[in-house]
Amino acid sequence: MATAKRATTRPFQYKAGAYRSGLEKLIQQQLADAGITAQYEPGRIEYVAAPKHYTPDFVLPNGIVIETKGYFLPADRTKHIAIKQQHPDIDLRFVFQNPATHLSKTSRTTYADWCRKNGFLYASKRIPEEWLNEKPEPARLQAIKELIKNKKH
Repeated sequence: MATAKRATTRPFQYKAGAYRSGLEKLIQQQLADAGITAQYEPGRIEYVAAPKHYTPDFVLPNGIVIETKGYFLPADRTKHIAIKQQHPDIDLRFVFQNPATHLSKTSRTTYADWCRKNGFLYASKRIPEEWLNEKPEPARLQAIKELIKNKKH
């Protein structure tokens, strides 16, 4: 019985840099053959994605925003970091089905680790009583009131 070979994503090695794909290695060779010295992944360029919207799962009377998650996809993580950066007065917290779930099959990082790293509070399966009983903060209430535009009634 033949076994399927598992695909791996190892960077290609070429001279001073590591490449993420065969095409990048090929382009580097083309540039080298042409006598052109180009920088490979010299740094990051920050950008803000096109305007999008976010509909919170729950907003508590004290202004805390609750997002419930079973699966926590990369797009969700990116979205919530952008929300936190662009709306720092929003108090966004997560309730996960299982905060010990890993971000992916190959990641050691759990949903809980991600929250701690990015400054989000989180809970497992239920909203903690402390969150429910937390006193309202005027800035938090005002921020969420101004940002919530469309009601479903």
